[in-house]
Amino acid sequence: MKSVNKLNKNKKTNPIGSNFIEYLAEEGILEECLALSSKELIVYQLRNIMKEEAITKQELANRMHTNRAAINRLLDENNQSVTLDTLEKAAKFLNKKLIIKFV
Repeated sequence: MKSVNKLNKNKKTNPIGSNFIEYLAEEGILEECLALSSKELIVYQLRNIMKEEAITKQELANRMHTNRAAINRLLDENNQSVTLDTLEKAAKFLNKKLIIKFV
């Protein structure tokens, strides 16, 4: 049992995962993860609004005066090139407000 106790004494007081944000920062991927999670949240919200109001991709494209390919890019969680202008247009034509916060 002494050897097990020695091992436990040598462990860090902050085990891996105790602060996930710090871990991501140390790995150099925090900004990328935050950007991806933000886009996933936006897409989730857009899809829910479209589903609740029975709006198809084509109908949203028509309302926004764009094509369906642009809507597919907007609803693609991995496509990080969405602009504020596009988000504002989507909000406008879905009768919603776009709110962006720094926290």
